[in-house]
Amino acid sequence: MHSLTPILSTITASFLASFVEVVEAFTIVLAVGVTRGWRPALTGAALALALLAALVLAFGPLLALVPITTLQFVVGVLLILFGMRWLRKAILRSIGVIALHDEEAAFSKETAVLHQQANGRRADYLAGLASFKAVLLEGVEVVFIVVAVGAAHGQTLYASLGALAAFILVMLIGLAVHRPLARVPENALKFVVGLMLTSFGIFWTGEGLGADWPGADLALLAIFAIVALASFVMVRWLRGAYPTLSGELAR
Repeated sequence: MHSLTPILSTITASFLASFVEVVEAFTIVLAVGVTRGWRPALTGAALALALLAALVLAFGPLLALVPITTLQFVVGVLLILFGMRWLRKAILRSIGVIALHDEEAAFSKETAVLHQQANGRRADYLAGLASFKAVLLEGVEVVFIVVAVGAAHGQTLYASLGALAAFILVMLIGLAVHRPLARVPENALKFVVGLMLTSFGIFWTGEGLGADWPGADLALLAIFAIVALASFVMVRWLRGAYPTLSGELAR
């Protein structure tokens, strides 16, 4: 059970984080494909994926040269910062300070921009560039999560499998419905991912500092529970303390 806990946690964190990012990239690629044609959409996406693969192949092996305790500490701190960013935005969305991300609105906005562009080869180039940028920007986050979540315990393969499963699932659903995945509970997923990344970060930072966690890998579950409880308490407190906060900000 001890050996399965970090593996399942790694796969789950990588899958959920990648799922959110792939959904956002898919929305832009779909908008380009529907508006300007699938050739520039798929060309831009393919070039971005090729660049991401090259980055992984170039920098991935370098991690093996870093001492494991140093790697755990550095990756742990980065994951705490990264996870807290996701958590902060998810909490602010939960209390209404930041609007929920709407894939339908993002799709409509992108198609409107593409429609305004002139016809011709330049328009196809700009459409392909939009697809390229969307896949590259979201893909960089996926690569960081896969490398960070998997590297500290030598589980990059499991993290990669989680990301690959998310990519395949989004593509299958997207091809089936042929529309933005607007019903995905994106904020809830981001909340969970923020909790998981922050928990991983705390765990690995402790290991990098030489901490001997009670229960070994099972301590991840306890850390996750504590971080989740603190986050939900914060949401409840903010909702009670500032019930009209979102309305005041809107004015």
